[in-house]
Amino acid sequence: MPRPLTVAASTVAAALLLTACGGGADADEATDTERPSSPAGVTAQAGSATSVHVMWERSSDNKAVTGYEVHHKGRKVAAVPGSRTMVDVERLAPSTAYSFTVRARDAAGNLSAPSAAVPVTTPPSTPDDATPPTRPPALRGTAQGSRAVTLTWGRATDAVGVTAYDIYQADSRVHSVPGTATSARLTNLRPGTVYTFTVRARDAADNSSPDSPSVDLTTAPAPGSGPGTAPTGLTATARKGAISLTWTPPDTGAPVKEHQLFLNGVFATTIVWGTQPPPGEVDYTFTVTDGPGTRYTAKLRAKLPDGTWGDFSAQRTVVVP
Repeated sequence: MPRPLTVAASTVAAALLLTACGGGADADEATDTERPSSPAGVTAQAGSATSVHVMWERSSDNKAVTGYEVHHKGRKVAAVPGSRTMVDVERLAPSTAYSFTVRARDAAGNLSAPSAAVPVTTPPSTPDDATPPTRPPALRGTAQGSRAVTLTWGRATDAVGVTAYDIYQADSRVHSVPGTATSARLTNLRPGTVYTFTVRARDAADNSSPDSPSVDLTTAPAPGSGPGTAPTGLTATARKGAISLTWTPPDTGAPVKEHQLFLNGVFATTIVWGTQPPPGEVDYTFTVTDGPGTRYTAKLRAKLPDGTWGDFSAQRTVVVP
């Protein structure tokens, strides 16, 4: 059996994302004068009295889109890397009308034409509202082919009113819809991949509800891709000073002797069976040193017979009692 792991939540709770910058444009960039396409499908949703969530569809370029800029009446108010298609524009005024456009940028600095302008009005402020909405109930979902899913949930309640629902995938917000909506469709997903979604309600004072119950959805595999490589049936149980995991390794045609464990999105350890691993469901327990109320998320991936790492399992969340 593998040796237990001792971890502290503070050591795995966050990681820094560093972006390296090159020393200068290459010859191709210097001669690239073609502009990216204008972003389509732009939406703007007031998430609170002082913030608006702007989303759009990916642009295309003859080389590559390296970034997006969000503008309000011709003035740049936000910028994100080309891998992102959403941003929160903050420090806005309550009860105020805004209009946003989005432009794509490539490595040569070419900017696309502005997208269609999208109007949005922030709600009135509620400075004395410190009560979050209730947890959205009854989250359900359906995978639609290999690259999309649809989610539905019940309405949350709030003392003043729910202004938005935020959809999270593995603790990262990936989508937002107005507080009047109880469904969302997510696209641009990977084929043959398991996703774990939760939903939070948000009010005009920017109070967020607890997570809804989670739902696991697996997109259809790409044609000819073979069987799935993700561990299945992951459960996580928190006890005083320890967390126990159980799961079923993927069927690879050979014993799976190694798994990588990720806690709070960060690699924590490699679980290795020194002898022949047990058939079927396996288990692993590790000790934790942080106090009651500490929140952990856990997911796994298996080492395949060809030496590569397979897809991640669904993610599980536990709180130390």
